[in-house]
Amino acid sequence: MKTIGLLGGMSWVSSAEYYRLLNEGVRDRLGEYRSARIVLYSIDFADIEVMQIEDRWADAAKVLGDAGRSVQAAGADLLLICSNTMHKVADEVQAAVGIPLLHLADTTAEAIVQAGLTKVGLLGTAYTMEQDYYRDRLAQHGFEVIVPERDDRAEVHRVIFEELVQGTISAQSRQVYQGVIKRLATAGAQGVILGCTEIELLISAGDSSLPVFPTTRLHVDAAIRAALEEN
Repeated sequence: MKTIGLLGGMSWVSSAEYYRLLNEGVRDRLGEYRSARIVLYSIDFADIEVMQIEDRWADAAKVLGDAGRSVQAAGADLLLICSNTMHKVADEVQAAVGIPLLHLADTTAEAIVQAGLTKVGLLGTAYTMEQDYYRDRLAQHGFEVIVPERDDRAEVHRVIFEELVQGTISAQSRQVYQGVIKRLATAGAQGVILGCTEIELLISAGDSSLPVFPTTRLHVDAAIRAALEEN
């Protein structure tokens, strides 16, 4: 079994979910008492949040690149960034290390292509929804990506930063997200990408009027397949 390297802490809530899902997935495949080989570097999210707000992405790339080298030095064979938003610096992180980085947008896109969808909605932080780096990476796989209207984007972003990254799960916010998903469906979306790792704690398949693509779970499954060298 290969060792999976995680760049986490963005937020710790997301990292805990990655850790749980990786270990459960390995146990389910290999049997009782089996667990994943993991090296986790937990970054202080407060520092990263300031860099996001101040548009200091080069500084953030250096922080994650340094962390990636530490994870590699600790024995990781492959690397995951446990954050959709921070895939904005994925290319820089990959360039900083000598092990493969498993890109979250690619693993998500593979599932969408397999489902045969041609138009999907994207939920995430404002950075993920409004900037090109994530949407363009998805669209390279041959389907259209749409995002909510401005007011809905603002509310989706607010819930992430004021509630979900703190571990707060609100029934009221779930209803807000369900309304956003219904409006994406009206705009032609055939499915919805849960493009922030914490959103999966709020919205599951049973909460959505559209098929959901949970990026964390898809990322984890791809990592396990890579670690176990499954086809």
